[in-house]
Amino acid sequence: MIQTIGFLAGLLTTASFVPQVIKAYRTRSTTDLSLAMLITFSCGLGLWIAYGIATGQTPVVITNVATFVLVLVLLWVKLFRSRPTRQPAVDNARAATYADDHAH
Repeated sequence: MIQTIGFLAGLLTTASFVPQVIKAYRTRSTTDLSLAMLITFSCGLGLWIAYGIATGQTPVVITNVATFVLVLVLLWVKLFRSRPTRQPAVDNARAATYADDHAH
């Protein structure tokens, strides 16, 4: 029974990352995701995996490995696949207007 609770808890927390991974992959946008958070979270997952292995807790190992893979995908998108950020058209228009007004 305890193992089942562990697997369900891990399944739900791992599944919570799936929509973010899909969105980031499709849009190629991770601007709202902090690189420091992703790296820190990955390190924490690595420690949970080591803990699970050391204590023989299979649910901890399996679910944290799955989450680690999802976070690696987010890191990959952030570092290698993200689209360059663009300024909104309104900011560009304001900058052009300001430049025109102060060009004299």
